[in-house]
Formats: sequence, C-alpha cells, structure tokens
Amino acid sequence: MAELVNFFNTTGLAQIQLPYLIMMAVGGLFIYLGIAKDYEPLLLVPIGFGVILGNLPGTEAYGVYADGSVMNQLYEGVKFGLYPPLIFLGIGAMTDFSTLIANPKLILLGAAAQFGIFATFIGSILLGFNVMESGAIGIIGGADGPTSICLSTKLAPHLLGPIAIAAYSYMALVPVIQPPIIKLFTTKKERVIRMKTPRLVTKREKIIFPIVGALVTILIAPGASSLLGMLFFGNLLKESGVTERLARTASNALIDIITILLGLCVGASTQAVRVVDGVNMGFLTSSSIKIFALGAFSFMIATATGVLFAKLMNLFLKEKLNPMIGASGVSAVPDSARVVHMMGQKYDKSNFLLMHAMAPNVAGVIGSAVAAGVLLGILGN
Repeated sequence: MAELVNFFNTTGLAQIQLPYLIMMAVGGLFIYLGIAKDYEPLLLVPIGFGVILGNLPGTEAYGVYADGSVMNQLYEGVKFGLYPPLIFLGIGAMTDFSTLIANPKLILLGAAAQFGIFATFIGSILLGFNVMESGAIGIIGGADGPTSICLSTKLAPHLLGPIAIAAYSYMALVPVIQPPIIKLFTTKKERVIRMKTPRLVTKREKIIFPIVGALVTILIAPGASSLLGMLFFGNLLKESGVTERLARTASNALIDIITILLGLCVGASTQAVRVVDGVNMGFLTSSSIKIFALGAFSFMIATATGVLFAKLMNLFLKEKLNPMIGASGVSAVPDSARVVHMMGQKYDKSNFLLMHAMAPNVAGVIGSAVAAGVLLGILGN
C-alpha cells in the first residue's frame, strides 16, 4: 500500500491544482475554436495543445523553461527570434502584391491601421506597464503574431506568453470583432460602393517591388530588417520565375513546420504558475488580463482608424474607395480582407472587394513590421 501511495505521489495527478486546470481548459477552448468554429485552426490547434502540454503537473522538468529538455531546445527558436522571420519568408512567398502595386495609395490604409499600436502603447503606460513592456504590448494591435513575438522577445521577454496568445487570439477572432466595428463607422450607401478593377501589373514591376520595398522599409526601420528582409526575399523568390522550387518550399513545407513549432512552443510557455526569484512569472496574473484587454482595445482602434481614414481619403478622391477596405489594414492576412469581401457580398452580391481589400491587408503586414522596427529602434537602444 505504501508503494502505491509513493507511486501516486510521483504522478501529475497528485499535483493537480486549480490554476493548471484553468489553463488546460483555455487550451481546450483554443482547440475547440480551431476545429469546431474553424477560427485559424493552423494556429489555434497547435497553440491550444501546447497550452495543455505546458500545464500538465509534474512536467516542469521537461518543459520549455527546463534547460536541456527537448521542449527547451525547440523554444530557443522563439526565445531568440528565429521562427518569426522564417514565417515572414513563407508569407512573402505566398503573397501577391499586385493589387498594392496597381493602387499604391492604398498603402496609406495599411499605415493608418497601425494607429492602434501607438494608442495601445500609451494605454499600456497608463495602466502601469513600463515603456519597454508597453512597446511590446502595443504591437498586438497590428494583429500580427510573428511580429508580436519578435518584438516581445527583445523588449519584454517575461510577457512573451500573454502577448503571443493575445495576438493570435485576436487574429483568429477577426470574423467576430471586425464586422460590428465596420458597420458602426460606415453607412449602407458606403458599403455598396464599387471600386474600379485594378490595372494589370507587369512581371518587371513584380520583380522590382520586393527589392525597392526592402530598401525603403529597412532604411526607415532597421530594427525590423530580419522580418522585412525575409518577407521581401520570399516574395522575390515567388515573382522571379526562376526559383519556383525555393518559393514552393518556403510557402508550403517550411512555413508549415515553423507554424507547428511556433504554435506548440508559444502555447507550452504559458505555464499557469512559474515562480522566478520569488516572483510569479506565470500566465495567470493581473498583467495577463490587462494585456488581453489592451489587445482587444488595440485591435478595435486599428480597425476603426483604417475605416475612418478611408472615409477621409474619399473627401479628396474622384474615384471613391469602399471604406470597408480600410478595416483590412491590419495584417491578419487574408482573413481581414475576406471579412471585408463577405460584408460587401452581404449588401451587394455582385460587388467583389477581395482584390481591393488585399492591398491594404498586405500593406498592413509591412506596416506592422515597420512599426515594430521603429519601436525597437527607439526603445531597444
């Protein structure tokens, strides 16, 4: 009997506490949303399973924070910012910048949507976070998980888990969060505005764009050179026409592998309780609640400013923009553009906004990376 009791005490069952159960429930919720609701399943399923793995009692010696463990070795890619640039390489190899090249003024909508980042930066300071932490939290408003991870590892590594989970959560909830905000700031007449079909873009333009784009953006924000460099390099592989194998690998196998590792490791890093030098650095803290609230605020502000800036542009444009496409200025590609397109179809089934919405959507990817580079350049030095 004593041997049985001793065995039981060595199992995780003897160490189960309420905080671990709460986090495992959160992981289960993520998996449910990914599978049952189809909310970013490629992200939420690995993250959700990682959350469960990271909060199984008795596994602390084998988790992401245990030196020498397998999970710790995999987590190095998150800790040292290796995975996010590789994600950007794959995104670049999948992205068609034609609509942005054809209508370059739409890059302003991608820039306008980044206002949420800086508004949240101020809000974070008001809620008691220091400047470095506020910079890392603010980037959630860009709805860009890899960028959020990259910046938080540099400015506030102790907040990496909550920031990454918040960023990916709001990316997944784009179809839920954005429509009410778009409806609030647009009229029915504006929602049925038809936009002119973009001109055809030449192959030469497609090849020149990633080269010029990399030069301009990296010179503006050197701190984001790893993200922007890989994004435009991936796009050059796609558009050059002579590196199809490399582009295919980057946009399929490579990005899939990195997504699995990134999601699993980020999820596993969200341990409910983790005491370091007498301080609880775990996920279940008041700071995490504040970060999720600020993330929601940031994402709503980004959506609203994108729509409002499109309406402002219409005051000066002869050919009007459908202001709904301003909401796709966040970098949740292509979900945000798809939401705008579906809303357009709801009010006019013959109005196809997807190709127009993709322009500010891909501009938002660039814009959030530039914003991260600016914050890193100012705060990281």
